[in-house]
Amino acid sequence: MSGPEVSIPKGSLVLITGATGHVAAHTAKQFLERGYRVRGTVRDLQSAAWLTEDVFKAFADSGLLELVHVPDLGAKHAFDQAIKGASAIVHIASILTFADDPSQVIQPVVDCVTSILEAALGELSVKSFVYTSSIAAAVDINPGGVAAHVGQDSWNDHAVELAYAPPPHRDTFDRGHAVYQASKVAAEKAVWAFAEKNKPHYSVNVVSPSTVLGEGLVKRHLEIPYPWIKNLYDGNEEIGALFQAIIHIDVKDVALLHVATTLDPECNGARLQAWGEYCNMNDILAILRRMYPGRKFRDDFSNQTKLEITTEYGQQLALLKKWGGQEGWTTLEQSVADEMKGVKRWFPEI
Repeated sequence: MSGPEVSIPKGSLVLITGATGHVAAHTAKQFLERGYRVRGTVRDLQSAAWLTEDVFKAFADSGLLELVHVPDLGAKHAFDQAIKGASAIVHIASILTFADDPSQVIQPVVDCVTSILEAALGELSVKSFVYTSSIAAAVDINPGGVAAHVGQDSWNDHAVELAYAPPPHRDTFDRGHAVYQASKVAAEKAVWAFAEKNKPHYSVNVVSPSTVLGEGLVKRHLEIPYPWIKNLYDGNEEIGALFQAIIHIDVKDVALLHVATTLDPECNGARLQAWGEYCNMNDILAILRRMYPGRKFRDDFSNQTKLEITTEYGQQLALLKKWGGQEGWTTLEQSVADEMKGVKRWFPEI
Protein backbone atom coordinates (compact mmCIF):
# COMPACT_ATOMS: atom_id res chain seq x y z
CA MET A 1 0.00 0.00 0.00
CA SER A 2 1.47 3.35 -1.05
CA GLY A 3 1.70 6.24 1.39
CA PRO A 4 0.62 9.86 0.98
CA GLU A 5 1.70 11.89 -2.03
CA VAL A 6 5.05 13.56 -1.36
CA SER A 7 6.50 16.85 -2.55
CA ILE A 8 9.94 15.26 -2.92
CA PRO A 9 10.47 11.56 -3.80
CA LYS A 10 12.30 9.00 -1.71
CA GLY A 11 16.03 9.10 -2.33
CA SER A 12 16.02 12.90 -2.39
CA LEU A 13 18.59 14.79 -0.34
CA VAL A 14 17.41 16.58 2.82
CA LEU A 15 19.73 19.10 4.47
CA ILE A 16 19.36 19.25 8.26
CA THR A 17 21.24 21.95 10.15
CA GLY A 18 22.60 21.30 13.64
CA ALA A 19 22.41 17.54 13.09
CA THR A 20 23.80 16.60 16.50
CA GLY A 21 20.92 18.23 18.40
CA HIS A 22 18.10 16.31 20.07
CA VAL A 23 15.36 17.30 17.63
CA ALA A 24 17.67 17.34 14.60
CA ALA A 25 19.06 13.86 15.19
CA HIS A 26 15.56 12.41 15.58
CA THR A 27 14.46 14.26 12.44
CA ALA A 28 17.40 12.82 10.53
CA LYS A 29 16.51 9.36 11.83
CA GLN A 30 12.95 9.59 10.57
CA PHE A 31 14.00 10.82 7.13
CA LEU A 32 16.61 8.06 6.83
CA GLU A 33 14.11 5.41 7.84
CA ARG A 34 11.74 6.68 5.14
CA GLY A 35 14.35 6.22 2.43
CA TYR A 36 15.72 9.76 2.13
CA ARG A 37 19.34 10.84 2.03
CA VAL A 38 20.44 13.25 4.75
CA ARG A 39 23.22 15.79 4.81
CA GLY A 40 23.72 17.20 8.29
CA THR A 41 25.59 20.39 9.10
CA VAL A 42 27.71 20.37 12.26
CA ARG A 43 30.02 22.88 13.89
CA ASP A 44 32.64 20.27 14.83
CA LEU A 45 33.09 17.10 12.79
CA GLN A 46 35.03 15.31 15.52
CA SER A 47 32.39 15.80 18.22
CA ALA A 48 29.69 14.80 15.73
CA ALA A 49 31.37 11.52 14.81
CA TRP A 50 28.88 9.54 16.92
CA LEU A 51 26.30 10.14 14.21
CA THR A 52 28.26 8.38 11.46
CA GLU A 53 30.34 5.97 13.54
CA ASP A 54 27.72 4.78 16.01
CA VAL A 55 24.02 5.70 16.00
CA PHE A 56 23.57 6.01 12.22
CA LYS A 57 26.63 4.01 11.11
CA ALA A 58 24.69 1.73 8.76
CA PHE A 59 23.17 4.72 6.95
CA ALA A 60 26.54 6.49 6.76
CA ASP A 61 28.29 3.36 5.46
CA SER A 62 25.70 3.03 2.70
CA GLY A 63 26.11 6.67 1.68
CA LEU A 64 22.70 7.82 2.90
CA LEU A 65 24.09 10.09 5.63
CA GLU A 66 26.90 12.60 5.34
CA LEU A 67 28.09 15.44 7.57
CA VAL A 68 29.40 18.81 6.44
CA HIS A 69 31.31 21.37 8.49
CA VAL A 70 29.61 24.76 8.98
CA PRO A 71 31.50 26.33 11.90
CA ASP A 72 29.89 29.79 11.86
CA LEU A 73 26.12 29.67 11.43
CA GLY A 74 25.76 33.41 10.95
CA ALA A 75 28.53 33.89 8.39
CA LYS A 76 27.57 35.14 4.94
CA HIS A 77 27.29 32.30 2.43
CA ALA A 78 27.78 29.79 5.26
CA PHE A 79 25.40 27.32 3.63
CA ASP A 80 26.08 27.92 -0.06
CA GLN A 81 27.95 24.64 -0.51
CA ALA A 82 25.92 22.64 2.00
CA ILE A 83 22.65 23.11 0.13
CA LYS A 84 23.97 21.99 -3.25
CA GLY A 85 21.65 19.35 -4.65
CA ALA A 86 19.29 19.44 -1.67
CA SER A 87 15.57 18.98 -2.30
CA ALA A 88 14.60 20.15 1.18
CA ILE A 89 16.12 22.16 4.02
CA VAL A 90 15.20 21.63 7.66
CA HIS A 91 16.83 24.44 9.62
CA ILE A 92 17.00 23.41 13.27
CA ALA A 93 20.37 24.80 14.39
CA SER A 94 20.38 27.78 16.72
CA ILE A 95 22.58 29.43 19.34
CA LEU A 96 21.93 27.82 22.73
CA THR A 97 24.55 29.50 24.88
CA PHE A 98 21.86 31.46 26.77
CA ALA A 99 24.30 34.36 26.81
CA ASP A 100 22.84 37.46 28.45
CA ASP A 101 24.20 39.84 25.81
CA PRO A 102 21.64 40.18 22.97
CA SER A 103 24.33 41.28 20.50
CA GLN A 104 25.96 37.85 20.85
CA VAL A 105 22.78 35.93 20.08
CA ILE A 106 19.91 37.72 18.36
CA GLN A 107 21.51 39.10 15.20
CA PRO A 108 23.65 35.97 14.59
CA VAL A 109 20.50 33.81 14.77
CA VAL A 110 18.72 36.11 12.32
CA ASP A 111 21.78 36.17 10.04
CA CYS A 112 21.87 32.38 10.09
CA VAL A 113 18.31 31.84 8.92
CA THR A 114 18.55 34.69 6.39
CA SER A 115 21.75 33.26 4.96
CA ILE A 116 20.28 29.84 4.34
CA LEU A 117 17.05 31.23 2.89
CA GLU A 118 19.03 33.38 0.46
CA ALA A 119 21.25 30.47 -0.52
CA ALA A 120 18.15 28.38 -1.25
CA LEU A 121 16.90 31.01 -3.70
CA GLY A 122 19.80 30.12 -5.97
CA GLU A 123 19.33 26.37 -5.66
CA LEU A 124 16.39 25.36 -7.85
CA SER A 125 16.43 21.79 -6.52
CA VAL A 126 15.06 23.04 -3.18
CA LYS A 127 11.32 22.41 -2.91
CA SER A 128 10.75 22.80 0.84
CA PHE A 129 12.13 24.85 3.73
CA VAL A 130 11.17 24.16 7.35
CA TYR A 131 12.34 26.34 10.22
CA THR A 132 12.39 25.27 13.86
CA SER A 133 11.13 28.14 15.95
CA SER A 134 9.86 27.93 19.54
CA ILE A 135 6.74 28.42 21.61
CA ALA A 136 8.69 31.33 23.12
CA ALA A 137 8.60 33.18 19.81
CA ALA A 138 4.83 33.42 20.03
CA VAL A 139 3.97 33.90 23.69
CA ASP A 140 5.36 34.75 27.11
CA ILE A 141 5.85 31.36 28.77
CA ASN A 142 6.64 32.64 32.24
CA PRO A 143 4.15 31.38 34.86
CA GLY A 144 1.85 34.12 35.99
CA GLY A 145 1.86 35.75 32.58
CA VAL A 146 -1.33 36.91 30.94
CA ALA A 147 -3.56 34.11 29.67
CA ALA A 148 -3.46 34.22 25.89
CA HIS A 149 -4.53 32.39 22.77
CA VAL A 150 -1.71 31.95 20.26
CA GLY A 151 -2.64 32.51 16.64
CA GLN A 152 -0.77 33.12 13.41
CA ASP A 153 0.11 36.69 14.37
CA SER A 154 1.09 36.18 18.02
CA TRP A 155 4.53 37.31 19.13
CA ASN A 156 6.40 37.35 22.43
CA ASP A 157 7.12 41.06 22.54
CA HIS A 158 7.74 40.85 26.29
CA ALA A 159 10.88 38.75 25.75
CA VAL A 160 12.23 41.31 23.29
CA GLU A 161 11.66 44.11 25.80
CA LEU A 162 13.48 42.17 28.52
CA ALA A 163 16.36 41.23 26.23
CA TYR A 164 17.08 44.84 25.33
CA ALA A 165 16.18 46.40 28.69
CA PRO A 166 18.87 48.68 30.15
CA PRO A 167 20.53 47.88 33.50
CA PRO A 168 19.89 46.98 36.21
CA HIS A 169 19.06 43.49 34.98
CA ARG A 170 17.48 40.53 36.66
CA ASP A 171 19.75 37.54 37.30
CA THR A 172 21.83 36.14 34.44
CA PHE A 173 19.69 33.01 34.05
CA ASP A 174 16.49 34.99 33.49
CA ARG A 175 18.17 37.45 31.15
CA GLY A 176 19.85 34.66 29.16
CA HIS A 177 16.49 32.99 28.61
CA ALA A 178 14.92 36.30 27.57
CA VAL A 179 17.70 36.82 25.03
CA TYR A 180 17.22 33.31 23.64
CA GLN A 181 13.46 33.85 23.37
CA ALA A 182 13.97 37.21 21.68
CA SER A 183 16.30 35.56 19.17
CA LYS A 184 13.53 33.14 18.20
CA VAL A 185 11.07 36.02 17.83
CA ALA A 186 13.45 37.93 15.56
CA ALA A 187 14.47 34.90 13.51
CA GLU A 188 10.94 33.66 12.89
CA LYS A 189 9.80 37.15 11.91
CA ALA A 190 12.73 37.22 9.48
CA VAL A 191 11.56 33.94 7.93
CA TRP A 192 8.06 35.23 7.26
CA ALA A 193 9.32 38.60 6.04
CA PHE A 194 11.67 36.85 3.63
CA ALA A 195 8.88 34.63 2.30
CA GLU A 196 6.58 37.60 1.82
CA LYS A 197 9.19 39.70 0.04
CA ASN A 198 10.83 37.07 -2.15
CA LYS A 199 7.99 34.64 -2.92
CA PRO A 200 10.50 31.76 -3.09
CA HIS A 201 10.10 28.77 -5.40
CA TYR A 202 10.04 26.49 -2.34
CA SER A 203 7.44 26.09 0.41
CA VAL A 204 8.13 27.74 3.77
CA ASN A 205 6.79 26.30 7.03
CA VAL A 206 7.60 26.74 10.71
CA VAL A 207 7.40 24.23 13.58
CA SER A 208 7.42 25.74 17.08
CA PRO A 209 8.02 23.21 19.88
CA SER A 210 7.36 23.74 23.56
CA THR A 211 9.58 21.91 26.11
CA VAL A 212 11.07 18.91 24.31
CA LEU A 213 11.44 15.70 26.31
CA GLY A 214 11.89 12.07 25.32
CA GLU A 215 14.40 9.55 24.03
CA GLY A 216 18.01 10.70 23.83
CA LEU A 217 20.09 9.20 21.05
CA VAL A 218 23.31 10.21 22.81
CA LYS A 219 24.21 11.33 26.33
CA ARG A 220 24.34 15.06 25.47
CA HIS A 221 20.64 14.99 24.49
CA LEU A 222 19.80 14.52 28.16
CA GLU A 223 21.99 17.44 29.24
CA ILE A 224 21.45 20.19 26.63
CA PRO A 225 19.72 22.60 26.81
CA TYR A 226 18.59 21.43 30.25
CA PRO A 227 18.61 18.03 32.03
CA TRP A 228 14.95 18.14 33.10
CA ILE A 229 14.28 14.51 33.92
CA LYS A 230 17.73 13.70 35.28
CA ASN A 231 17.59 16.65 37.68
CA LEU A 232 14.24 15.52 39.09
CA TYR A 233 15.41 11.92 39.34
CA ASP A 234 18.54 13.10 41.19
CA GLY A 235 16.54 15.29 43.59
CA ASN A 236 17.83 18.62 42.33
CA GLU A 237 15.87 21.29 44.22
CA GLU A 238 16.91 24.19 41.99
CA ILE A 239 14.79 22.97 39.09
CA GLY A 240 11.56 23.73 40.95
CA ALA A 241 12.61 27.31 41.55
CA LEU A 242 13.66 27.81 37.93
CA PHE A 243 10.68 26.15 36.23
CA GLN A 244 7.18 26.34 37.66
CA ALA A 245 5.18 25.24 34.61
CA ILE A 246 5.90 23.88 31.15
CA ILE A 247 4.13 22.35 28.17
CA HIS A 248 5.76 19.08 27.25
CA ILE A 249 6.22 17.77 23.72
CA ASP A 250 7.88 14.51 22.78
CA VAL A 251 10.97 14.76 20.59
CA LYS A 252 9.62 12.15 18.16
CA ASP A 253 6.42 14.16 17.66
CA VAL A 254 8.48 17.26 16.87
CA ALA A 255 10.62 15.29 14.42
CA LEU A 256 7.54 13.84 12.74
CA LEU A 257 6.05 17.33 12.28
CA HIS A 258 9.29 18.41 10.58
CA VAL A 259 9.11 15.42 8.26
CA ALA A 260 5.42 15.97 7.55
CA THR A 261 5.73 19.67 6.74
CA THR A 262 8.69 18.92 4.48
CA LEU A 263 6.96 16.18 2.51
CA ASP A 264 3.33 17.26 2.45
CA PRO A 265 2.50 18.99 -0.87
CA GLU A 266 -0.39 20.84 0.79
CA CYS A 267 1.81 22.41 3.48
CA ASN A 268 2.99 25.93 2.74
CA GLY A 269 2.91 28.96 5.00
CA ALA A 270 2.03 26.87 8.06
CA ARG A 271 3.02 28.07 11.52
CA LEU A 272 2.59 24.98 13.68
CA GLN A 273 2.75 25.10 17.47
CA ALA A 274 3.94 21.73 18.80
CA TRP A 275 2.49 21.61 22.31
CA GLY A 276 1.59 18.37 24.01
CA GLU A 277 0.74 18.04 27.69
CA TYR A 278 0.46 20.96 30.13
CA CYS A 279 2.44 19.97 33.20
CA ASN A 280 4.95 20.96 35.84
CA MET A 281 7.76 19.43 37.89
CA ASN A 282 5.35 17.81 40.35
CA ASP A 283 3.61 15.97 37.50
CA ILE A 284 6.95 14.56 36.39
CA LEU A 285 7.85 13.62 39.97
CA ALA A 286 4.56 11.69 40.21
CA ILE A 287 5.47 9.72 37.10
CA LEU A 288 8.95 8.97 38.43
CA ARG A 289 7.47 7.74 41.72
CA ARG A 290 5.22 5.33 39.79
CA MET A 291 8.12 4.14 37.68
CA TYR A 292 10.50 3.64 40.63
CA PRO A 293 8.35 2.86 43.72
CA GLY A 294 11.36 1.73 45.72
CA ARG A 295 13.22 5.01 45.32
CA LYS A 296 12.85 7.97 47.67
CA PHE A 297 12.06 11.18 45.79
CA ARG A 298 11.89 14.68 47.18
CA ASP A 299 8.51 16.09 48.22
CA ASP A 300 6.47 18.07 45.72
CA PHE A 301 7.49 21.66 45.09
CA SER A 302 5.13 24.23 46.61
CA ASN A 303 5.30 26.76 43.78
CA GLN A 304 4.14 24.72 40.78
CA THR A 305 1.33 25.85 38.49
CA LYS A 306 0.06 25.43 34.91
CA LEU A 307 0.42 27.77 31.95
CA GLU A 308 -2.78 29.49 30.85
CA ILE A 309 -2.12 29.75 27.13
CA THR A 310 -3.93 28.02 24.28
CA THR A 311 -3.53 27.42 20.56
CA GLU A 312 -5.05 25.42 17.70
CA TYR A 313 -3.86 21.86 17.06
CA GLY A 314 -6.05 20.66 14.20
CA GLN A 315 -3.48 20.78 11.42
CA GLN A 316 -0.70 19.42 13.61
CA LEU A 317 -2.69 16.38 14.76
CA ALA A 318 -3.88 15.73 11.21
CA LEU A 319 -0.25 15.69 10.05
CA LEU A 320 0.75 13.27 12.83
CA LYS A 321 -2.06 10.97 11.71
CA LYS A 322 -1.37 11.30 7.99
CA TRP A 323 2.38 10.84 8.12
CA GLY A 324 2.84 8.69 11.21
CA GLY A 325 -0.48 6.93 11.73
CA GLN A 326 -0.45 8.53 15.17
CA GLU A 327 -3.51 9.45 17.22
CA GLY A 328 -2.71 12.53 19.27
CA TRP A 329 0.43 13.67 21.02
CA THR A 330 2.76 11.26 22.80
CA THR A 331 1.97 11.33 26.52
CA LEU A 332 4.21 12.91 29.14
CA GLU A 333 4.42 9.51 30.85
CA GLN A 334 5.81 7.88 27.71
CA SER A 335 8.31 10.69 27.16
CA VAL A 336 9.59 10.41 30.74
CA ALA A 337 9.91 6.63 30.39
CA ASP A 338 11.83 6.98 27.13
CA GLU A 339 14.16 9.61 28.54
CA MET A 340 14.81 7.63 31.71
CA LYS A 341 16.22 4.77 29.62
CA GLY A 342 19.04 7.11 28.68
CA VAL A 343 19.46 8.41 32.23
CA LYS A 344 19.88 4.84 33.45
CA ARG A 345 22.26 4.02 30.62
CA TRP A 346 24.54 7.06 30.61
CA PHE A 347 24.40 8.14 34.26
CA PRO A 348 24.82 4.95 36.27
CA GLU A 349 24.40 5.47 39.98
CA ILE A 350 27.40 4.90 42.18
